[in-house]
Amino acid sequence: MAYGPDQILEGAGNSDYERYIRTVELLNLQPQPETWKHRDELLFTVVHQSSELWLKHCTAEAIQAVEHLKKDEIRAALRLFPRMMLDIKFCHDALDMLEQMSPWDYQQVRRALGHGSGFDSPGMNSIRKAIPGLGVEFKRLLAAANLDLVQLFVRHTEFEDIYLLAEALVELDERMYLWRHRHFKVVERSIGLKVSGTQGTPVEILARLNTFTFFPELWDARTDLTNYAIAEEGEN
Repeated sequence: MAYGPDQILEGAGNSDYERYIRTVELLNLQPQPETWKHRDELLFTVVHQSSELWLKHCTAEAIQAVEHLKKDEIRAALRLFPRMMLDIKFCHDALDMLEQMSPWDYQQVRRALGHGSGFDSPGMNSIRKAIPGLGVEFKRLLAAANLDLVQLFVRHTEFEDIYLLAEALVELDERMYLWRHRHFKVVERSIGLKVSGTQGTPVEILARLNTFTFFPELWDARTDLTNYAIAEEGEN
């Protein structure tokens, strides 16, 4: 294939942009019109494929952040957290598009999904495996500083890096929680509550999963800190 003088990459496409991004392959990964059971298969697929890419990126950043923390490079790890937050936000916001389908239109799309389920999402499963490693390193750093969580919050100006890490973990946990809750409400809005999903899983199970947090001790520490403050006030 002949390329123009300003195009230097090889591969399918009419420009280096198309070849590097591999748009020919990428834009053929969605169901084609002649195969659609409903035209919203394109909408459904784009939302989920793009979310898988953002989750792939989020997982890569979480793994790198763990590596930084293992070397006590807290600031370097903290620089990656805003990226993870945005990855989750993009997945959360993409769910707005699914609500552009009517409940009946979703039923038509659902026929094309087989037994596909969000429980099988490689991106979701990979980030769920990566996030706990951040907590392991946080606990190690906390122990090395000879601190418990209440004292970390009380003395946060003395241990600012560890404190900022604690708050970043809570925010990441909260973002994941809000995304799962948003997903549950989209599912409920699409197919109802007292029914089963594509794998036969009752929708109510999704509701129970909404109570899960990656770092419960960081949430419980808020209660402990409040009780600590009340006790301190009683002594004065």
